Amino acid sequence: MNFSDKVVWITGASSGIGKALAIELSQQNAKLILSSRDLNGLTLVKKECKTPEKVTIIQLDLANYETFSEKVESAIAAFGTIDILVNNGGISQRSLVKDTDILVDKRIMDVNYLGTVALTKAILPYFTEHKKGHFVVTTSIVGKIGTPLRSSYAASKHALHGFFDSLRAEHHKDNIAVTLICPGFVNTNVSINALTGDGSPQQKMDLATQNGIEPERFAKLMAKAIQQQKEEAYIGGFKEKLGVYVKRFFPKVLSIMIRKLSVT
Repeated sequence: MNFSDKVVWITGASSGIGKALAIELSQQNAKLILSSRDLNGLTLVKKECKTPEKVTIIQLDLANYETFSEKVESAIAAFGTIDILVNNGGISQRSLVKDTDILVDKRIMDVNYLGTVALTKAILPYFTEHKKGHFVVTTSIVGKIGTPLRSSYAASKHALHGFFDSLRAEHHKDNIAVTLICPGFVNTNVSINALTGDGSPQQKMDLATQNGIEPERFAKLMAKAIQQQKEEAYIGGFKEKLGVYVKRFFPKVLSIMIRKLSVT
């Protein structure tokens, strides 16, 4: 598969991984539908794309499920079809379990899990009717390994793996693919925007995030995984990827390692 004239809908496209992926796929001659809450940010991303005339903007808030049927209709109308939905939008967290208000847990699950599921369900009938489609989901290495300060974030990403593994099995017969992309540390604003225990943004960059893979490099690797229709792809540093395999084969060892991580 190549992306030339493929119609790709990307959520969370105004910054970070979503922005980098949009620019990368534009370089590969895809037709793009870009969504997020930030209309100004989307407009700037569109201008950076190779062919802005092949980019449509649809403002979307993942927490507003009731609007998704209309959003899907608008997305299909933009280019007459949709080939790939990249569920990339989401928010992160930096707070201890004991310090996290339950409404923060709810907010993270509403956006990261339920918003993604709701948008997926809104477009699923179109994919099944046409016997083709590809769901790409940005989860996280933390979707495989729970770590300190990210309890709700990890829960939301673990939930995505369960949901989309089930969807993949149910709709294999409909020629619908599912690719779960698991980033490690990527140098974006994700930690700056991460919610703290009271729901306010952290407003500072984590050192590990700052030292993470550059989003442009990440986007190239992500695009390759999508092309290959991989079921799961781990994209990040050696330590993050190693953790996935230690978890699988030596879970107690990983638990000891995780306990030693800073929780301050």
